[in-house]
Amino acid sequence: MFRRIVLSFLLLFLFLAKAQSAEIHPVRKVAKNGMTLLILERPGLPIVSVEVLVRAGALFDSDEKAGLANMTASLLDEGTKQRTSKQIADAVDFIGASLSTRAGEDFASGSLRVLKKDVGTGFSLLSDVLMNPIFAPEEVERVRKNILGEILSEKDEPEVVADRAFHDLVFGHHPYHNPVNGRQETVPKITRGDLVAFHSAFYRPNNTIIAIVGDVTESETLQLIEKYFGSWEQKALSLPKIAPAGPLKDKKVQLIDKELTQASVEIGNVGIARDNPDYYAVSVMNYIMGGGGFSSRLLKEIRDDRGLVYSAYSRFVANSYPGPFVVSLQTKNATANAAIQGAIEQLEKIRQGPVTDAELKEAKDYLMGSFPLRLDTTSKLAEVLTSIEFYHLGLDYFEKYPKYIEKVSKDDVLRVARKYIDPQHYALVVVAKQTEAKIKE
Repeated sequence: MFRRIVLSFLLLFLFLAKAQSAEIHPVRKVAKNGMTLLILERPGLPIVSVEVLVRAGALFDSDEKAGLANMTASLLDEGTKQRTSKQIADAVDFIGASLSTRAGEDFASGSLRVLKKDVGTGFSLLSDVLMNPIFAPEEVERVRKNILGEILSEKDEPEVVADRAFHDLVFGHHPYHNPVNGRQETVPKITRGDLVAFHSAFYRPNNTIIAIVGDVTESETLQLIEKYFGSWEQKALSLPKIAPAGPLKDKKVQLIDKELTQASVEIGNVGIARDNPDYYAVSVMNYIMGGGGFSSRLLKEIRDDRGLVYSAYSRFVANSYPGPFVVSLQTKNATANAAIQGAIEQLEKIRQGPVTDAELKEAKDYLMGSFPLRLDTTSKLAEVLTSIEFYHLGLDYFEKYPKYIEKVSKDDVLRVARKYIDPQHYALVVVAKQTEAKIKE
C-alpha cells in the first residue's frame, strides 16, 4: 500500500512538472550591440537567475597554450577596472548573491543568482567582471598556481588519468583532445598578454548569449541590459574554423601502469554533435545500453550476472562538434580482460538486433519523466535556455523534447547503434597494475 501511495505521488509530481514545462515560453531579443537575450518571467519567488554564455571555450585553445580559455574565465572575477578581487567577493556576499565564471569545451559561462531587490547590484557586478577584467599579475600567478595544483592532484585519480588518455587517442589533433584546464607543460606558458588578447578577441556582446529568468519583467530586463551592458562594444569576430574529428580507422590501445588494486577502463569512439537529429534516438539507445543506471544492459550483464565490475556506464558527450562516446568500467586488475570483453560483447549485441519493448518503454518513460526535473529552478532554466540558443534547438524545445523521445522506435535504436558505435575500431585505455591486469590487446 505504501509503495502504491509513493508511486501515485511521484506520478502526480511528474505530470504536474511536465505540464509546467510545456508552459515555458521565453522571449528572444537581440540588443543593439548584438547580445542575444532570452527572457523568461517567473514571478513566484523574488529571485532572478542569470546565465551568460560566451563562445570562448577550450575549443579555441592552441596545443601550445592549452588551458588559456579556462584561465581567462577563472580570472574574470579576480579584479576589474572598478573593483579588486576582494571588493567583488565582499559585494557578492553583502547582498547574499552567488556569482561564478567558468570555461568548458565549447564556451565560457557566468552565473548570477540574486534577490530581486538587489538585481541592479548583481547586474553591475556581472557586467563588470565580463567586460572589465584587468588580469592583475599577482592574481594571474595565484590562479596559475591553483590550476597547476589541480592538474597535479588529478594524476592521483585513475579515472581522470584514463579519461585524459582516452581523449588523446580518440581526438588526435582535434582541440577536444586537450583538457579544459590545460596541461602541466602548457599552463606555465600562458602570459598575461595571452589572457588580455583572448578576452579582447572573444568576450564581445555579439559573441554572447544571456538568459534572465525570475521575478523580473521583460521591460525591466531590457532596461537592465541597456544600463549595464549597453556600453559593451561589439567587434567583428574571426572564430577559427575547425573540422570535426574523423572516425577511428583502427583499434588504439594505451596501457598506463599504476600501483593499484582496481583497474579504470575507458572504451569508445567519436560520437555525435548536439545538433545531430539522431541525438534523441541515441539518448534512448544509450540509456538502454549503459546510461540507465541499475537497469542498463552493461550493469545487468557484466556486474549483476557475471560479477566482473564495480561500476559500468556509457555516455555520449554531444558538443558543438561530435564529442566522445565512452564506456567506463571499474574492476579488479585480475578481471579487467573479462570486463573489457564483456563490454565489447554488449556493444556488438545492441547492434545486432532490436531492443525489447520493455527496454524501449523504460528508457522513454525515464527520459520524458525526468526532463521537467532539469527545469525546476530558475538557475536550471537559465542554463538550459543558453544551451538551446547555442545549439540552435529552438525556443519550442521544451514542448518538442518529449515528442522527439516518444517518436523513437526500436528500428531507430538499432539504426543509431550501428551508425555511432564501432566495436571493431575503438580506443581503449586501461589504468591498472599491468603485471596483474595482463591486458590482451
